[in-house]
Amino acid sequence: MKGPAIYIGTAGWSVPPAYAADFPPDGTHLARYAQRLTAAEINSSFYKPHQRKTYARWADSTPADFRFAVKLPKAMTHGQKLADCGALLDVFAEQVTGLGGKLGVLLVQLPPSLRFAAAVADRFFADLQSRIAAPVACEPRNASWFTPEMSDWLAARRIARVAADPAKIKGAGEPGGWEGLVYYRWHGSPRIYYSDYDAAALAGLEERLQAARSRGAAAWAIFDNTAAGAALGNALTLQPRRG
Repeated sequence: MKGPAIYIGTAGWSVPPAYAADFPPDGTHLARYAQRLTAAEINSSFYKPHQRKTYARWADSTPADFRFAVKLPKAMTHGQKLADCGALLDVFAEQVTGLGGKLGVLLVQLPPSLRFAAAVADRFFADLQSRIAAPVACEPRNASWFTPEMSDWLAARRIARVAADPAKIKGAGEPGGWEGLVYYRWHGSPRIYYSDYDAAALAGLEERLQAARSRGAAAWAIFDNTAAGAALGNALTLQPRRG
């Protein structure tokens, strides 16, 4: 396949019984999952740290073309609100770089209350990027991050703005910022974390991913509607069979 890749996966890598037959029978959950899908989003890092050797083990469990997105700890995004995170970033960087070349994206999800503050955000993202050489996708949830000027600010710093569904703020459903990466993060709509996406919605997403790839962007689609297992079925619909 020529050009940038399209990465498709779910938040986590659980394989519900309803989809067990779509995966090899042997191996760890991650090893089985990675035989069908090309990416996974590590959300558990938001809640608790993982040792470097754990990230390395995950990397070793997956094919060469598999990639992980890793969500930054809430201690930085929600606790410190991006301010004075140098020491926390040092610890996180030492851990997550255990993924080596399998680290595909750093996901920075911000709380709805966090308004854009240029000096704080500039320092945080500069510190993050100086420590970890991986593309950054930011999922803000405050309207102050969704202006044309804000998109330019993100683009200048090579930060992609996540395209989220459901989009609770005007513009939040479309990619923004740096055009070298598009990151669709679909949480389930209308019932967040539960709702299944229908064939028409998935076909539309596939068209967007292909369009992004054709213009040279790395394209990601992560399904976070995992509560009732819909995420895995949606990801399998988009992902052609590997191998």
